[in-house]
Amino acid sequence: MRKVLFIFGQLTDSDVEWMGKQGRRRRVPANSVLIQEGQPVDTVYIVLQGELCVVHGGSRREIARLGAGEIAGEMSFVDTRPPSATVRAVTDSVVYAVSKQALEKGLDQNVAFAARFYKAVATFLSDRVRKATDPDYDDELDDAVLDNVDRAGARFTALSRQLLDA
Repeated sequence: MRKVLFIFGQLTDSDVEWMGKQGRRRRVPANSVLIQEGQPVDTVYIVLQGELCVVHGGSRREIARLGAGEIAGEMSFVDTRPPSATVRAVTDSVVYAVSKQALEKGLDQNVAFAARFYKAVATFLSDRVRKATDPDYDDELDDAVLDNVDRAGARFTALSRQLLDA
């Protein structure tokens, strides 16, 4: 849930509403691959239900588990390089898929939305790097995120209900 709190905590209600209209709900059966390492990705995913695992390299070493509220495909969205890991469904899952093309168009058309979106992505990527490199990192949410955590959670819950009931 951490990533969605970073993103939805920075965005406005209208930003989240816009995102909700741009994508589609997608069911992902257990053991199916959502993102393949090295293959271009044209979608950003928000996990609504289920569990995904992120594996890296030929050894298929698991590096993360993603549950409701986690986001996949964001790194390739930001830097346009192919993904550095494979994302696979551990359980039957439901994701919200927003095409990179639609998201890029929305960000291009609304500079304020773009600023909020990229700040949110930068914040959680920074958090990820600190967690991986600083053994003393306390894993506390940034004050700016904490200020909006209730609102972010409510936005995600509303979007999830809307999409899961559809």
